[in-house]
Amino acid sequence: MSSSKVLFVSSLFVLATTLSACAGKTQYREACDKEIEAAWSELSIAKADGFSGTVSYTKALGLITSARTMQTVENFDNCYNQAKDARFYIRESRKGQ
Repeated sequence: MSSSKVLFVSSLFVLATTLSACAGKTQYREACDKEIEAAWSELSIAKADGFSGTVSYTKALGLITSARTMQTVENFDNCYNQAKDARFYIRESRKGQ
């Protein structure tokens, strides 16, 4: 195999790898955005019940903030997971747990 063919095949491999990495990054983009918006709309300090509820509220707020950061750096799968966890803690805060 000539050096030009090796270079061509190598270039195609690098290009394919790069494109597949970019496609994987956007997989959770929309889910991340929807989870964050839902968490923000559910968040209300007035609905937290008692001290335990306030602790859960604080955890949820921290997770939402972290999810926004993950969204900014395009780490959409972690963004989605953190926003989903935040929604769990929001539900717990309303129960006083």
